[in-house]
Parts: sequence; structure tokens; C-alpha cells
Amino acid sequence: MEPDLFTAAAEERQEKDPASSPLAVRMRPRTLDEVVGQRHLLKPGSPLRRLVGEGGGPAGPSSVILWGPPGIGKTTLAYVVSKATNKRFVELSAITAGVKEVRAVIDGARRASGGYGKETVLFLDEIHRFSKAQQDSLLPAVENRWVTLIAATTENPYFSVISPLLSRSLLLTLESLTDEDLSGLMDRAVTEERGLGGAVELPDDARAHLLRIAGGDARRALTALEAAAGGALAKGEREITLQTVEETVDRAAVTYDRDGDQHYDVASALIKSIRGSDVDAALHYLARMIEAGEDPRFIARRLMISASEDIGLADPQALPLAVAAAQAVAMIGFPEAALTLSHATIALALAPKSNAATNAIFAAREDVRNGLAGPVPAHLRDGHYKGAAKLGHAQGYVYPHDVPGAIAAQQYAPDALHGRRYYEPTRYGAEARYADVVEKVRDRLKGDG
Repeated sequence: MEPDLFTAAAEERQEKDPASSPLAVRMRPRTLDEVVGQRHLLKPGSPLRRLVGEGGGPAGPSSVILWGPPGIGKTTLAYVVSKATNKRFVELSAITAGVKEVRAVIDGARRASGGYGKETVLFLDEIHRFSKAQQDSLLPAVENRWVTLIAATTENPYFSVISPLLSRSLLLTLESLTDEDLSGLMDRAVTEERGLGGAVELPDDARAHLLRIAGGDARRALTALEAAAGGALAKGEREITLQTVEETVDRAAVTYDRDGDQHYDVASALIKSIRGSDVDAALHYLARMIEAGEDPRFIARRLMISASEDIGLADPQALPLAVAAAQAVAMIGFPEAALTLSHATIALALAPKSNAATNAIFAAREDVRNGLAGPVPAHLRDGHYKGAAKLGHAQGYVYPHDVPGAIAAQQYAPDALHGRRYYEPTRYGAEARYADVVEKVRDRLKGDG
């Protein structure tokens, strides 16, 4: 909504007494150049630059939809636009607003444009919470540029935003903030006057724990930093120690270096616990990785590998389940991704195990590396080009679908490998069925069935 007298008074109080506002609010960027991360969206001539009046000329700025996980700067970018632009700026939240409020903003925008020549920027937070009818009410204003819309969403807009609105807007995907981004932000918060004004110092071990707590969320990082700084100052200490961080945010530091040995040791322990069917140990290592701020996509990739390497055809659904988990993790991110990773880890740990598929490809590749290959049998070669028949290619090939059982007794492997066996199925889980089938098939191929 547009500011009222009470909002204006609150903002004036915050300007006179910055300490009355949370650190995350005080450290909001004042210009696009102060924005942390999102360099790909802040290049000269970008839609966001044009929204604040930096170029564009007759090609006015388009409406934009900002998509990304919480805490990476969607609301911050809108705030910067509101401060930097000379346009009329109105903010709505889809949680509390409806069609009535949207129409009021549009009517006000048309009056401001017609009466004063002033453009309106409408920031709509959490647009995915709007129904189709509510989103439809925005279309005329966006299409006719009565307002320039900045909409923010944490949900995939291709599922949560109506197609007509998507086609009239630019979709800008915000990237997760890196540790380097957040570390620089915390440095500024510690030293700048509007932040902590140099009242405390932040050593490396406390910084590393705050970064793990943040999980790529700038708001969470600054909130935890403010709490830790308050705890240190209350004890009369200038340095924010690791112990103070643990006490103030009520979260123990996890010994885990995402770039060092612990990263690989804990990941290895997770996979070996799944391989050993110890579901409880697997969940422990998964929890350690999650609490340490490990990239959920890395964990999901390891689970996909485990599904093929250690389970294979003993449970043919293990790999599809792991792939589905990886796709879900990529779409939702933390914290909800923890539920998906737990789901997949439990399923894989309790699945029957077989490394027969792993051993099969290892053995086949070893033969190829050792030069055990040979030419493709003539009847299997491509016979679709002119002259192939004269060379004997594809001659004598028996089409399996033309024979009973669809298995033709003919040689498929090169002569040097004829009769070589790579796949040796186990009798575990669903692979027992493959163990029965493969022997019958091999007999049929030799003409014994």
C-alpha cells in the first residue's frame, strides 16, 4: 500500500534512530550498486537499471517477475527501486491484498499518469498466492503500462503465474547468494555506521558458523549476526566468539568443511551407511550435511549414484525415486528439500542391494581397455546404404520379432567376446527375476532353448 501518516512517521523514526530497526533492515542497499549478488541482473541496460531511470529512452522498462528462494534479494531489489526512482511506488502483498486493492492501485496509477504525468511502479510480493482471477485483474494495467509491475515469487512461475501475465513480463531468475556474497555483507554490517559501527569483531570461526546458519539467506545471516553481536556486547566482549554464536542462535557448530576433508568424509559415510542398510546412521550423516549448509544438489547427486551403484536391479524403482528427489530438491531448495532428501535416503538404505549392474559395466569396460573387442559381426552392421549388401552387411540377420518369444538364436558379440558374460545377477529383491530370465535368454541365443 502507499504510505500513510503512521508509516511515514515510522520511517522518519527509523531514519532518526537507526538502532530501532533490525540490522537486516538497516543494511538494505540504498542503490543497485550496493546489492549483494545478482550481478547478472544488474548490468548496464538491464531491466532493473531501466526501472530506476538509467537509460532506456523511448523503450520504457518492462514489467518483471523476480523468481528465487527466500532471502536472496527480491524484496530488496524492489526497495532499492522505490528509493532510487522518481516514479510513484506502491507495494502490495498477495497474502493480504485482493482484486479490490489491485483495482485501487490501478485507478490511482491512471490518475497520477493523466493528471501529473507520473509513472507508477507496483511491487507485488508473493504473486503465486494470487488466484487466476486476481492475476487476471493485473493484465490491463500491465499491457497498457498504466503500472510497471515488479512481482516476486518463490514458486516456479511457469506453474504459479498465468501465461498472459508471463508473456507481458520479463522473467528474471535470481541466483542463490554465495558464501563470498554473504561474508562481504556481514563485513559491511560489522563496520558501517548504519550497521554495528565497528562495535564488534567477527573472527573466522564465528563467521563460518554464521554462514552455515544462513544457508544462502542474507536476512537470516544478518539476523543471526545481530543476535551474536548483542550477546557479545552483553558479556562486555568486543569479539564475537564461536561460543557466543552457538549460545545466541541456539545452534551448535557442526565440524564440517564444505571444501575440505569433512565434505568428502561425511558424504562417503552417508553412502556407505546406505550401502550397509543402516538407515539410522545414514540419516545422521544426512543431518550433518544439511545442518552444515551443504548444497542439497550435491547430496541428491550422491543419492542418484548410490541408487545405481549399490541397489541397481534389486529395486528398479530406486533410481527413478532418486532422480525424482533430485528434481524436487532443485525446484524447492532448503529448508523443505531436507524432507525430500530424508525420504530418498530412507528408501535407498532399506532397499535390497545389488552391485551386479556396477560390476557388469566395470568388467565390460576393462575388456575394452585391454583391447578385447573385434569387428562388429557382418549381419549386425548397417545395411541401409547403397552397396551394403555387396559387402555382406546385414545379410543373414534374423529379426527377433519374427520368431516365437522374440529371441533369435544368433551371435551379437564380436568373435573375440562371443560367450563372454558380464552381468551376473544376484538373488536379492527384484533382481531374482532377472537372474531367472538371463539364463533362459542366454540359452535361447545359443539355440539351446
